[in-house]
Parts: sequence; C-alpha cells; structure tokens
Amino acid sequence: MLFLSLIASAQKYEVRAVWLTTIGGIDWPRSHTKDSQKQELKQILDQLKLAGVNTVMIQTRVRASTIYPSSIEPFDLCLTGKHGKDPGYDPLLYIIDECHRRGMECHAWIVTIPIGKTSEQRFKDFKRKNPALTKTIGQDGYMDPENPLTGDYLARICAEVTRRYDIDGIHLDYIRYPETWKIKIPRQQARQKITSIVRKINSAVKQLKPWVKLSCSPIGKSGDLSRYRSGGWNAYNAVCQDAQGWLREGLMDQLYPMMYFRGNNFYPFALDWQERACGRTIVSGLGIYFLSPHEGNWTLQDVTREMHFLRQNGIGHAYFRSKFLTDNTRGIYDFVRQFDEAPALIPPMTWAWNQAPDAPTLLDVRRTQTADRLSWSGARDHSQSPYLLYNVYASTVPGVDISEPRNLVITRLQAEKITIPHTKGQTLYYAVTAIDRYGNESQAVQLPASPKPPRMVLPLTPSETKIPPFYYLMTKKERKKLGY
Repeated sequence: MLFLSLIASAQKYEVRAVWLTTIGGIDWPRSHTKDSQKQELKQILDQLKLAGVNTVMIQTRVRASTIYPSSIEPFDLCLTGKHGKDPGYDPLLYIIDECHRRGMECHAWIVTIPIGKTSEQRFKDFKRKNPALTKTIGQDGYMDPENPLTGDYLARICAEVTRRYDIDGIHLDYIRYPETWKIKIPRQQARQKITSIVRKINSAVKQLKPWVKLSCSPIGKSGDLSRYRSGGWNAYNAVCQDAQGWLREGLMDQLYPMMYFRGNNFYPFALDWQERACGRTIVSGLGIYFLSPHEGNWTLQDVTREMHFLRQNGIGHAYFRSKFLTDNTRGIYDFVRQFDEAPALIPPMTWAWNQAPDAPTLLDVRRTQTADRLSWSGARDHSQSPYLLYNVYASTVPGVDISEPRNLVITRLQAEKITIPHTKGQTLYYAVTAIDRYGNESQAVQLPASPKPPRMVLPLTPSETKIPPFYYLMTKKERKKLGY
C-alpha cells in the first residue's frame, strides 16, 4: 500500500464532477410528469451544489436514444416511460440552464458504441435505419467500431448537441470495443479504428465551438505498469482504447478514468494517468456505488483516502453515481460537504487559448444592514467565445486574496451584478474577476481600502435580494434567517 497523508488542503482549481445517469431512470427523477421532473431535478442540483460539485455530466445519448428533441434519434423512455414519447419540454436545455444558474458546468454524456438490448424498441429502430452499423453479441446491440460510418454518425450526434445547446463539454462513454467482442484484426489496427472515431468527433465539436471540452471515461487502468499489473483488464490492450495517445495528439481536453478500485489497484494507476496527462486535466472516477452493501460493501474510508490522495497529486474527482452521493450512502455526502467546503474553479484550457480577459471595471458596492449589492462594468474578452462569466470573492479584510479558494463566494456568474447577504454589522470587502469560456481568469477589480464603511442605502426589494447563484450556497436556516 502506498503511503497516504491525511492532510489535503483546498485547491482553487479542481474538477469535482458527478455522473447523473438517466438510463432506466436510476439517477433521473422517477416522475414522468414535466413539472415534477423539473422540481426533482432542481432538488438534485441543489444537493450537488451544496456538496461542492462544479461539473455535472448528464447522460444525454442513452442507448440510441436521447433526452433532447433530436433530429437523429428518438426520446429515451426514462422521460415518460414510453420509447420515443415527447416529454413536453427539452430536458437537456432545462438542466443546462439550471446548472449554469448554480455556477456549475454541464457536460453532455454521450454513450457511443452500445445501442441497447436486442429486445428493446430503441435497438430495433436503430437497426432498421442503420443495418450496416449494427452488430449483436448475444442479447446486446452495438454500433460497429470497424465501420467508418460509425464515426460519422456519432460525430453528427455530438455536433447536433454542440450546435444547439450552450453545453460546456461533450463526454464520451464506452468509446472502445465491447469487452465481449472477438477482435479479429491486429490490436494496433483496432486501436486506430477507435481513434478514428474520436478524431471525427473532435473535429465536429471543435469546428463549432472550440471552447467546448471533449472528454471520455476510459477503463480505469491504461495498461500494465512496471511494478503493478493490470490483471488483463486495461484500456490499451483489452478494449483497444488509446486514451493516453488521445491526450498526446490533443484529441481530448479531459480524461475521467473509471478507477473503481481500492488499494494498489487504485493509487499507482491514478498517478500513471496524471504523469501522462500532457498538460490536460485528469479526473479520477470514484466508485462510490461500492459503498452500498448491495454492491461492494466498501467502507467510507476506502473512498475518503482516495480523495485525499487525488487532491495531494492535483487530480480531480468524479462520483459514480449521483444518487449514491445525494443519498448520503455510508455518510459520503456528509464527508464531501466538509472536504469540498471551499469552492473550486475548473482548470483553464490553456492549451486551446491562454490570453485572459481584461479585468472588470468600476466595481460599486452598496450596503444595507443585511446585504451588499455589487455591480461592475463588463470586461473585454479576447477569446471570441460568446460571453464572459464572473467570479466574486469576499473577505473581512481589505485587499481580497483571490488565490485563496475560501474567499470564492460566487462562480461563473453571467450577470454583471449580484446581491450578497451578510451578518448584520459585518463589513465585507469584495473582488471580481472575469473568466472566458476556456476558463482563463482576469485580474481582479477591487475597491480601494478605506477606513470608512460603504455607504448605506435603502433596503433592497425582495426581487433584488433573491439572487439564485448565492441562494444555492446557503443552508435552509440561513435562507430563513435572511428572509429568502
């Protein structure tokens, strides 16, 4: 067992992600009515926000079916209980908007090769329209990774999502050979087949919106290490997934290896991914579902030790799956609330664009007894992304340190104003920065230090004080105390 320190300080830049699974409705709201689904989704996202999650990967293409009105594939049955039935709203658009209101990124999780059980209607529909792309292994249906048209088809799906939605990332799942596939061509040639699909998707996405992150979730062990063997189950040889090669070639911005292991099956392989990151972002998938006595009966410490280790080594963490986190399985949610108490920003994509925006200007703070109303003038963007976002920092002392993550109170705000509640009689000092869609952050605008408190103004109206981004950072007790 590798040595682990139990001290892990908060990081300003760190991906804290969750997979929100829609297949079978296992993480998705159980209700099939539009209003109830929306309300349940808000509650789920509230919980994730309070747990410090800054990236939500929503399963968007499920199994040759989608959770948005696609011109290519039908609606998934998780939405209404019936294959192909319109839910009466656009769930993907809704969840993107709700994530953005809470300052979280939203990535469209695209299941690539699997297309469902052969007995399912979605498989039958796909096979009828695309017989040349369809392969079956037993009772399971797949797209043929060796057919060049598979990459073209998947690129169309990813381009459709990228073009139509203000998505922050495209996340590819199962971009590999099925483990039950009898690969009859040389392994190197098979890896080239999968890489060809990745290239086509990368080109389709980046031509439309170069700031959209492309990522995937490879098998948790890339290959055998010099001192630790993968046990035959690895990405490179077993399923012909050259994920580290995709980093070297610049085809991926992030990797989320599915590291659902313990002990020396976890730690050395996590370091291997980080050491071969080529400057990109590595986020380790954590198998928190194993905390359930029905799955693996892991202890809470099995997961928390891994989280400390990842933070010490500059690796992000992603929870599989959402419901095991929000259900507080074995106390994991309680731990995460403390571990990720300080907010974190997404590491910037400096390999794609590294010129930061100009700083905002003309910061103005107007103070009441219970809240501060901030406004500023927008910064200038150099990246040609569609809009800028703003981070707000606060401290009880002037000269706010924006390198300290605990001073970060609002992330990814789209407006150029915000109202922040505070304890009666407390004086807070503020700094505001701009970030572009690549994640590059500007210098801060701050008010000069002054011995005089900010000027008093009339109390704000309820509509002015109820600002959603900060609202989701407060507990129910804090909301009630402040009249929200």
